[in-house]
Amino acid sequence: MSDEQYMDLALAEALKAESAGEVPVGAIVVADGAVVGRGFNQPISTNDPTAHAEVVALREAARTIGNYRLSTVTMYSTVEPCVMCAGAMIHARIARLVFGVPDAKAGAAGSIYNVLTDPRLNHRVEVLSGIRQSECASLLQDFFARRRT
Repeated sequence: MSDEQYMDLALAEALKAESAGEVPVGAIVVADGAVVGRGFNQPISTNDPTAHAEVVALREAARTIGNYRLSTVTMYSTVEPCVMCAGAMIHARIARLVFGVPDAKAGAAGSIYNVLTDPRLNHRVEVLSGIRQSECASLLQDFFARRRT
């Protein structure tokens, strides 16, 4: 599958978050062409501030693989990760992150911070942005527009 096709799977996870009344962010983790982790935002429904889509997907991937080190995986996220999620990716030692839309208010993969490629840290992640950007952005914009009305 291509990066675009994998991002479509992450977008499907984001729709689950939206259906649950959460901010529509979705993520998947892929290892050797297979999806090993899925996640969508659920901090409100779980009363867990760490239940961001990326962290949920990393947790499932670690259980699936049987190791907290995920050094061969690619994470697909609809939105640029925050500092917490980027830190979790560093600790998991993921190889690559592909995300849809930048987050100008909390992004930690180049927008505000650049945690994933900071040479002062003991691991760096390859980052590709802008995959399915318009779809990812529209999902968020529509969600917040409905909340304001």
